Amino acid sequence: MSQFQKNLALWLVISLLMIMLFNMMAQRENEQTPINYTEFLTAVDSGQVVSIVIQGSQIDGVYEDGGKFQTNAPPDMQLIPQLKEKGIIIEAKPVDDQGFWFTLLISWGPILLLIAVWIFFMRQMQSGGGKAMSFGKSKAKLLTDTQGLVTFKDVAGVDEAKQELEEVVEFLRDPKKFTKLGGKIPKGVLLVGAPGTGKTLLARSVAGEASVPFFTISGSDFVEMFVGVGASRVRDLFVQGKKNAPCIIFIDEIDAVGRHRGAGLGGGHDEREQTLNQLLVEMDGFESNEGVILVAATNRPDVLDPALLRPGRFDRQVMVPHPDVRGRLKILQVHSRKVPLDENVDLGVVAKGTPGFSGADLANLINEGALLAARSNKTQVGMDDLEAAKDKVLMGAERRSMVITAEEKKVTAYHEAGHALVSLLTPGSDPVHKVSIIPRGRAMGVTMYLPAEEKYNETAKGLHIRIRSLLGGRIAEELTFESVTSGASNDLERVTAIARKMVCEWGMSEKIGPLAFGEKEGEVFLGRDMGHVKNYSEATAVDLDNEIRRIVYENYDIARKALKEHQQQLIDLSEVLLEKETLDGAEICSIVFPDGEPDYLKPKAEEEPFKFETAEEAEDEVPQEAAPVVAGDPEEASEEKPEA
Repeated sequence: MSQFQKNLALWLVISLLMIMLFNMMAQRENEQTPINYTEFLTAVDSGQVVSIVIQGSQIDGVYEDGGKFQTNAPPDMQLIPQLKEKGIIIEAKPVDDQGFWFTLLISWGPILLLIAVWIFFMRQMQSGGGKAMSFGKSKAKLLTDTQGLVTFKDVAGVDEAKQELEEVVEFLRDPKKFTKLGGKIPKGVLLVGAPGTGKTLLARSVAGEASVPFFTISGSDFVEMFVGVGASRVRDLFVQGKKNAPCIIFIDEIDAVGRHRGAGLGGGHDEREQTLNQLLVEMDGFESNEGVILVAATNRPDVLDPALLRPGRFDRQVMVPHPDVRGRLKILQVHSRKVPLDENVDLGVVAKGTPGFSGADLANLINEGALLAARSNKTQVGMDDLEAAKDKVLMGAERRSMVITAEEKKVTAYHEAGHALVSLLTPGSDPVHKVSIIPRGRAMGVTMYLPAEEKYNETAKGLHIRIRSLLGGRIAEELTFESVTSGASNDLERVTAIARKMVCEWGMSEKIGPLAFGEKEGEVFLGRDMGHVKNYSEATAVDLDNEIRRIVYENYDIARKALKEHQQQLIDLSEVLLEKETLDGAEICSIVFPDGEPDYLKPKAEEEPFKFETAEEAEDEVPQEAAPVVAGDPEEASEEKPEA
C-alpha cells in the first residue's frame, strides 16, 4: 500500500468517526420515542398529550410528564376536532420539500467543512519544510553528484589538512589496508580554523573523493523551541547514517550545539545540553556506529565541551591554517583563470604583498580588480587595477567627496609623513609601501607597510620599532603645529596594547621578568572569554603600569629625536604628499634620501622574489578550477589608520 493510500484511509476513518459522533450527539439532543397511531389516539383520549407539532403526516408530541414521542398519521378528518376538544396545543409546519441532498448539505455541511479545513491545514504544515508532524526528524541533506561535486583538486593552500583528510578517504575506499594492521577507522574529524579558511570546502572535497553518502547539517538545525527535538534529530541523523553506512556526516559550526556544558542558567541552554549529551552517546556509546564518520567544523574550539574532543569521539583535530605566500599565489592563480590579465600582472608580487590575506580576500581582490578595469572600459585587468583593489580591500573605498579644510589636510599630511619617516629612519622596520592622505573608511589618511618576509613570531626589537612608527604621526603634529589632534587616537590605543602585552604576556620587560599577568579566564555562566582575572597584587600593578609607561616614553623620545634631526625631510615629504595625495615607497625614498638609500634599506643580495622553480611546477601545483581555501587576519598587513 502506497503512502497516499495510507493517508486516504486514515482521513476516511477520521471522517466516519466524526460523523458517528455527530449523529450520537444529535440523537441525544432530539431523543423521541416512536409510537403507532393507535397508541397516539389512546394517549389523546386519556389526556396524556400536552402539545403536538404537525408537519405533513409526521406528528411530534409532548406528554404531560415531559416525555417526547413521534408518530405518522394517516388522513383523518376527525383528528383536529378531537385534539381541540382535549385542549391540546397544536402547531403546524410546512412540509420540507428542499430535497434529500439539500437536507444532507445543511445537516453535514459544517462537519464536512471542518474536515476539509483540517486536511488543508495539515497539508500546509507539511509543505515548505515545516513538517509539523515530523519536527523530530533530522534536517540533514544528502549530497549527490549533481550538487556541485568538489574534489581535493579544487582545494589550494592547505596541503597538510588535505593530507590528513586523504587518509580518511583512503580508509573508506580500502579499509582492509588499515584493519589488517589493527587500525580502526576514526570516528570523528574536527576541522579547526579561522572563519572562512575553507573548512566546509574541505568537507565537501572529502565527500567528492570518497564516493560515499554524505549528509550535511548545521549545528543550529538541531535546536528548536520544542524541548527534546534536538536530541531526537541527533538520533534520527545517526539512524540514517547507519542505514547508509559507510557514510560521512558533516556538522557545520558545531559550536552552536557542542558548547561547554554548564554555560547556561536554564531555558534553551538545557535543550542544547540534552542535544550535546545525545551527540556524545551516538558518537561513542554502547551502540556502535561502524562505518559512520562524523566530520565537524568550528572556528571556536576553545568553547567546545572536553567530552566532545576526547579520542574516541573526535579522534583527529585538523588545523586549517592561513595560506602562506605560496598558498596565496595558488589561490590567486585559481581565481584569475577566468579573468583576462594584462602582461604586466605579476601574481607573485601580489601574493607577496598580501600577507595575512584570506582566500576570500584574495578572491575579492581579483573581483574588485576586474570591476575597476570594467569601470574604466578596459579589456584586460592590469597591475594598477589589482593594486587599487588591494587598497580597497585593506583600507576601504576612497571618500573623495568628503569635505576637508586645507588645515585638516595639512595636519593629515604631516601625520602620515611622520609615520613614514620614522619607519624609514629606523633600521629593521618594515618597508613603507604607500602613504595616502585620501580619506578611506574611518581614516583620514593611511600609511601602509609591506613586510619583507612572512612573520610568525614577534621580536622585542620589532615591537619597539612598531611603537616608534605608530608614535611618529603624533610627534610630527607636535613638532609642526601648536597643538596635537585627536587623529592619533587609534595609534595610541595600539601602542598601549602592544606595550601592555610586552610586559604582561610576553615577558619582554627586564624589571618584571619572564612572568605573565592577567590570566584569561571567565565565569562559566557568563562565558569563558569575559576578560582577565587579576592574579597579582596592587604593588605589582603599579610596577606593571610603570613598565608600560617606560616602554612607551622611551620609544617616544627616540622617535621624537629622529624626527627633530630630520625635520626638513618631514617638511619636504609632507609638501609633496599634499600635492600628490598618494606616494608609493620608491617616491618616498627619493624624497627622504635624494642622495641614495642607506644600506639597511637595500634588499639583501641573497633575497629573491618568490617564484616557482619552473613553469611546469606552477602548472602542476595549481588546481584547474578550484574554489580556494580562505584564511587570514588582515590586521597583520601593517597599516596605520589615524582617525580624525
